Amino acid sequence: MTPALLASTLLVSVTLSYASLCAASPFGNCRKCHGMGHAIKTDHKGRTKRGKDCRRCKATGKRIRVGRHLYNVAARLHRDGTR
Repeated sequence: MTPALLASTLLVSVTLSYASLCAASPFGNCRKCHGMGHAIKTDHKGRTKRGKDCRRCKATGKRIRVGRHLYNVAARLHRDGTR
């Protein structure tokens, strides 16, 4: 296999894998709170306690994936353009 063919095959397989991931699971964990929805704090004795709600995900712990967001934008643009 030539390197160019191998690279293009790898690129196509990674793209299709990510597209299937976005279709099957459109939401991923929030990168700021790691899917918990809030921060972890410790008190003065060292015990862990719940911190403030995450502002990025609004305390849900989930975020929309980039690929799913792009799909939603394209679908909305197509739907609005064909009305």
